[in-house]
Amino acid sequence: MFELKVVSNKRNEMIDITREVQNFVDRKNLQKGHLIVYVPHTTAGITINEGADPSVQRDIIATLKIIIPERGDYHHSEGNSDAHIKASLFGSSVTILVEDNRLILGTWQHIFFYEGDGPRNRIVYLDFMPRYVSVKT
Repeated sequence: MFELKVVSNKRNEMIDITREVQNFVDRKNLQKGHLIVYVPHTTAGITINEGADPSVQRDIIATLKIIIPERGDYHHSEGNSDAHIKASLFGSSVTILVEDNRLILGTWQHIFFYEGDGPRNRIVYLDFMPRYVSVKT
């Protein structure tokens, strides 16, 4: 398992970690299998979405702010209930296929760390499950 450090600068932010994840695959020379990208934080999440146009991330964050406002009739006393709810919508992990030392992502797909309660120093865990091909004799 590998720890990827992520530093957020805003309360709500989507940080593209695709390059760092691909660099991990390259360094470890991972060939065939499943890469799990896991976020162990209750106010952060992980998702795969459009990475070519940054306005997509802006639109996602703006829409989340509308449907889940920072201030609401929340009972959680820390003042970050909205971040917990948003993180639950993103989820805490994604699984990405790896083939021939390459992440299998669609043309426009990138991997994003979502920060809901920043700025913070965070960790993302990467773990690889190799796929073994059985040979018939």
